[in-house]
Amino acid sequence: MGELAPLPSLRDTVREYGLDARKSLGQHFLLDPAVCARIAALAGDLTGRHVLEVGPGPGGLTRALLATPAAHVLAVELDRRAIAAQAALAAHHPGRLTVREADALEVDVLAELPAPRRIIANLPYNVATPLLVGWLRRAAGIEGMTLMFQQEVAERICAAPGSDAYGRLGVLAQWRCRAQFLLSLPPGAFTPPPKVFSAVVGLTPHAEDPGPALFAAMERTTAAAFGQRRKMLRGALKQLGQAEALLEAAQIAGERRAETLTIAEFDRLARALLAREATAQGV
Repeated sequence: MGELAPLPSLRDTVREYGLDARKSLGQHFLLDPAVCARIAALAGDLTGRHVLEVGPGPGGLTRALLATPAAHVLAVELDRRAIAAQAALAAHHPGRLTVREADALEVDVLAELPAPRRIIANLPYNVATPLLVGWLRRAAGIEGMTLMFQQEVAERICAAPGSDAYGRLGVLAQWRCRAQFLLSLPPGAFTPPPKVFSAVVGLTPHAEDPGPALFAAMERTTAAAFGQRRKMLRGALKQLGQAEALLEAAQIAGERRAETLTIAEFDRLARALLAREATAQGV
């Protein structure tokens, strides 16, 4: 078998496959190999890891991931043009890259990848938050995540209690993971440039797995608390029923507001809600 032709540059790949970025898919491509290599390096040692990448586009980050000792990369892509572009890359890395046409929201990372699993991706802006929440639900089976978001979203994920950016997403993320703001990138790092800065966040799941029932209780608690964040908690939590009793069980004053609560206090609220529901069901 003859040698494979060298891979084209990322910009040539974009031209060859007509990969003009589409707003409907939330696409902003990283075409600088040095930036892609830096993001892959931020994920840490990938030796033997099975990596999920979402929205690989022309394959800049994919190439950087394949340059690491990762065992295998599964690239999930909706854009058929990008899938065609990835075929040549897969040929250069036999057995190490699988490209799948699929909606990442419907991909079960635990079923698709053997452990140890990592998720490393420049996420499409339009589905980044629901993707993250879905992965947080399954975080016990994920070793770590290194994800690119709009910087505003990244700041919300890492926000501290009392800050303007602190909200439901930050509570869920920090309750399940250690969240670190790793890197900020200007619009000019992307093609086409977005209107905002982007940022990479590192998420390392905590050892304790709350389980699906408690996670669902935390989702309901944070949705109620931050859904009316200007209200005192005794008012914001009314939709959960018996708000005063719930707050008393969690030892939290009803006149406080959601943005003042620590992650530990939200944990107490969610556990109190779950315990009340279990009692009501006679469990």
